[in-house]
Amino acid sequence: MIVCVCNNISDREVRQAIDLGISSMDELRETLGVATVCGNCLSYAVEVLDEHLAAKANAQLNETVLKRPSLAN
Repeated sequence: MIVCVCNNISDREVRQAIDLGISSMDELRETLGVATVCGNCLSYAVEVLDEHLAAKANAQLNETVLKRPSLAN
């Protein structure tokens, strides 16, 4: 879905930028040009940013951690 019509930026591009290290709206503006023309996309861009950052954080918390068995003495 298109996030920013003025600059033709999709939600997929926003998510890819986040996966590459973008973590703020200022960085999205600077790197992709989101919300730099009319600004109508700002709320949706923030929504995509927040949702994807939360999903990434949650995925990291849910990673399986292998534990070594403890030996009973």
